[in-house]
Amino acid sequence: PLGLNESVLPTQRSSLSNAGGNFFMAGVGFSFIFSWLLMLLVLITFVLGGNIYMLVCESWRSQQLFQLLDTPGLIPGFNLSELLGQEGGSVNFSEIYRQCQRDATLWQTLHLDQSVSLDELLNISQYTGEISTAFEKMDITLSPISLLSQSQRDLLLNASQAGQPPDFTPILEQLDRNVTQGSLLDLAAELEQLADKAGMDVKEDLKADARKLRELDKEMQMSFSGLLQSLKENIHLVQSGAAQLEAQTKAALDKANETQEFLEREMANIIKNETWAFLEELLDFFETYISWAKSRLTGDVARCKPLAQTLDNVEAITCDYILDSLNAFWFSLGWCTFFLLPSIILAVKLAKFYRRMDIADVYRNEALEMPPMYNFSKIPRPSSRH
Repeated sequence: PLGLNESVLPTQRSSLSNAGGNFFMAGVGFSFIFSWLLMLLVLITFVLGGNIYMLVCESWRSQQLFQLLDTPGLIPGFNLSELLGQEGGSVNFSEIYRQCQRDATLWQTLHLDQSVSLDELLNISQYTGEISTAFEKMDITLSPISLLSQSQRDLLLNASQAGQPPDFTPILEQLDRNVTQGSLLDLAAELEQLADKAGMDVKEDLKADARKLRELDKEMQMSFSGLLQSLKENIHLVQSGAAQLEAQTKAALDKANETQEFLEREMANIIKNETWAFLEELLDFFETYISWAKSRLTGDVARCKPLAQTLDNVEAITCDYILDSLNAFWFSLGWCTFFLLPSIILAVKLAKFYRRMDIADVYRNEALEMPPMYNFSKIPRPSSRH
């Protein structure tokens, strides 16, 4: 527009205006040369972006993609239920995806209980019978048990017989009579009788000796009465214990014999019963562990929500970032291609108003366009025939 001047003849237009017209025609030429590449690029990106978006993204959001994958015979020879070992099973991709979104375990999602029976696989009762049979066949042989040898029995019997105390009857009779051999009181009485018959010079001495004897007897009774009574009790206790010693020894030996016979007769059964009780306790531990393992395996192990989240993230990246950008790209190129034809027509129309013409085909001012000396008679005129 800066180089264009309406008052200038087309054959005398400036170089700037002529360059503008040439650029218009160059644009038209480049459009014809390379527009097919642009169209081909739009076509390829449209086919890829549009179809993939409709086939994948839209069908994913409407769950039609999973319904398509669940169609029997879509992939020849592929059956998800048969692959998991479930004859006539109903496992499909839609159900797996929904279960994984609810953070279910693979055991629940894939219905593995239909192909693998944990109750049969982890049922230890099938082994309990074998264990019981093997345990019943087990023969427990023990070496002879001897609590007391014959020599030890003889020693105990001899000791019980030799342990009998002597006869304490004379001693007890002596203790019952008096501590001393004679009675001090009787002696004191005799001294008093002698004092009455004796003279005055020894009378007082005899009475004094009689009093001392009575005091001595009183002191002896006070000092030795308790000890003598204790001694009597101890003697009686020794006599009663010694009398039972032999009987107790024989009773103990009889109990030892009974114990030895019981051990020889029942020891194998006792060991077997206690071993079986211990084995049952171990089996209870195993059952508790197996119950815990089954609950963990079916309820906690291998939760598949991360798998569903991964698929959702892949769908979001593919559809929201890659395909949306690709579709925006071909859509923009499509509009460019659509406006390419009007731009070519407009460029061709505008080019003749900018380019320098070899022959002027527009005559706005005849006096300006035609030189004065031009002979108008040379211009042919239309005429009518008579």
